[in-house]
Amino acid sequence: MDVQELMSKVAQNLTAGRAFGPAYEKDGVMLIPVALVAGGGGGGEGPTVPTRDDNESEEPAAVAPEPAGQSTGLGGGFGGVVLPVGAYVVKDEQVRWVPAVNATVVVLGVLVLVRMVLRARARASRRRRG
Repeated sequence: MDVQELMSKVAQNLTAGRAFGPAYEKDGVMLIPVALVAGGGGGGEGPTVPTRDDNESEEPAAVAPEPAGQSTGLGGGFGGVVLPVGAYVVKDEQVRWVPAVNATVVVLGVLVLVRMVLRARARASRRRRG
């Protein structure tokens, strides 16, 4: 896969269609799911290795030089995350926002915050003593 193809796929995947799911209706209520979509990608190419005589090589003997004239490098990657944040609920011509709450994420976030605060207090008390 070349860099242009990779960037094309990145552009296809980071669209508003990923953030707003397909609307569906049940019992006169329309739901439009909404998600946070974040992603990024990268790619690159490498230079052509110049021709050198074996006598001019500055590399250690244990490392074999790459054949002259061959391209090196090339690479790419893409990563992303999609997190549900809520839904728009349309009922009787009124729209309201209903957030998606993940209790596990909230609890883990609170625990991480408490741990960071306790560590900071412990470091501060050690500095005062010593």
